[in-house]
Amino acid sequence: METRLDRIDTPLVLPAHAGLFYGGGWHQPKRGGHFESRNPGTGEVLGRVADGSPEDVDAAVLAARRGFATWRDVHPAERARIMRESAVVIRAHAAELAMLDAADCGNPVREMGRDALAAADSFDLFAGLVTEMKGASIPMGKDAVNFSVREPFGVVARIVAFNHPFMFVAAKAAAPLAAGNAVMIKPPEQASLSALRFAELVGPLLPAGVLSVMTGGRTVGAALSAHRDIAMVTLIGSAATGRAVMRGASETLKPVLLELGGKNALIALADADPDQVAAAAVAGMNFGWCGQSCGSTSRAFIHDAIYDAVIERIPRHVAQFKPGLPTSWDTTMGALISATQHEKVLNYIEIGKQEGARLLCGGARPDAPELAHGFFVEPTVFCDVVQSMRIASEEIFGPVLSVLRWSDSERMLDEVNRTEYGLTCSIWTGNLQAAHRTAQAVQAGYIWVNEVGKHFPGAPFGGFKHSGIGREECLGELLAFTQEKNIHINLRHRD
Repeated sequence: METRLDRIDTPLVLPAHAGLFYGGGWHQPKRGGHFESRNPGTGEVLGRVADGSPEDVDAAVLAARRGFATWRDVHPAERARIMRESAVVIRAHAAELAMLDAADCGNPVREMGRDALAAADSFDLFAGLVTEMKGASIPMGKDAVNFSVREPFGVVARIVAFNHPFMFVAAKAAAPLAAGNAVMIKPPEQASLSALRFAELVGPLLPAGVLSVMTGGRTVGAALSAHRDIAMVTLIGSAATGRAVMRGASETLKPVLLELGGKNALIALADADPDQVAAAAVAGMNFGWCGQSCGSTSRAFIHDAIYDAVIERIPRHVAQFKPGLPTSWDTTMGALISATQHEKVLNYIEIGKQEGARLLCGGARPDAPELAHGFFVEPTVFCDVVQSMRIASEEIFGPVLSVLRWSDSERMLDEVNRTEYGLTCSIWTGNLQAAHRTAQAVQAGYIWVNEVGKHFPGAPFGGFKHSGIGREECLGELLAFTQEKNIHINLRHRD
């Protein structure tokens, strides 16, 4: 599978449609509302997007139910073929989709290129797993057969976040489609354009109604969560939004799958190499997309024996990330998504200073004239942080790394686990026993040892505590979109 795009001169291609996609076609919102989509790097208006309503959701669900009635009966091998064809289409347009996402969400185009290819890989992954939706048989003797089968739920809704707009929209459609469901995607309000382009590219490959793209704000998300004819709802978002989705889903007792926030730790033991740890601490912060990642290791716990050496090396690794226009292939760090998020991050930087943390690097807006109208912040690192500080205990969702010194392992692990989140953790050591023991002690769902930040197709990704419910990017995600039915057959002869 491809993992990167070569640098190419790619024009910005906006979607041809600005409406809602359902029933195999495009529709204007019933209440006639639209909102502007702006480039976070320049402030320019890119286009208008339909602002959906509960009435639009009702119409789309009706169309999706008809689409499901067709799609569930398509042979799994044929579903897989269509999904592989979709992957080919996505790869063919990957550079175009990357440029669109870069302009719309503010992340660097080179990073968005990797996202587009990862989305295509996800379609291929789940196309290859369609025959793994297996049940089991239970021995009943010669006079009976008892077995289970897996069936799709029906119409499912997936609500996704702004930090990886196209990847989340496309990749999160893959598992429910493979399982035979009709899927309704609600893209992020802040960056919806690549979702519309996805519908233009992949929608025609599927039977009408199987794929829906419902743009809009919280009203659409709430309508999807509570709708009586939507059988399952999922979210990538904040813990607060996750609770709102669960409340809506509870009215109809529908299952949920939630990937939520994180305040993740990188733990460096005394024997770890300082330069490797410094590089990992910076890489794990995901400065490329301004730290806007639920998996970012935003707390680096460095053992006292190597703390000073790591601190000395961190600025050299941070230097590779310089804010720039997201649509330039030379840019290594993009813009924050909105003015609200920009203000929030700058406020946290001031809080860190006030709380007594030492600013190692960054901490300000860049002064380049071409960035004056965007939501940019320098990659920021605080050292001499303690866990009681707000910058170490609250999810900032911005380019702010907190470095903490430790010497007592029991106390360190207590502080690592003290947050309400538990998504990822990165452990650095050459001691295999210590690595295993630390991984067992950490309350997080996705652990790296001597690695950071990477996702591995087929490996279950998800969190503990307030970081979510369920696992994705694996066979478990596919099975989550099925329900098990048991069938008992009496074989005794009748007189």
